[in-house]
Amino acid sequence: MIIDTPKVQDINSFSGLESFKEVYGILWILVPILILVLGITLSVLAIVWLEREISVGVQQRIGPEYAGPFGILQALADGTKLLFKENLIPSMGDIRLFSVFLWIAISSIAPIGLLMSGYGSNNKYSFLGGLRALLNRLVMKYH
Repeated sequence: MIIDTPKVQDINSFSGLESFKEVYGILWILVPILILVLGITLSVLAIVWLEREISVGVQQRIGPEYAGPFGILQALADGTKLLFKENLIPSMGDIRLFSVFLWIAISSIAPIGLLMSGYGSNNKYSFLGGLRALLNRLVMKYH
């Protein structure tokens, strides 16, 4: 039996599709994540814009509508302002001690949410579960 070599080469050229399948698989994972992040970002921007517009109407004052079309550049201006604000650490204080207490305060926010969610359910067993989760979180953090 004689094998035609161009046909064998054509068949071997399809093996390059395996790498295309890998790239396609990675894109299939990344595209929904990108769509989700973009959707959440746009939703937050829309909510901030609506909140500003509603507060302008309630307070009867001039709103952010002069910062770009429909005031959409106001969020960009606020983000830039927060980025270039002054440092959080005081210049005349003990920097090491301040940073220790700052990180303890920041890391204590999540356990408080656990306790509040148990208390807010108006059920003593949920409240005890929230206390247990709070204590477990604190014990795991400081041990």
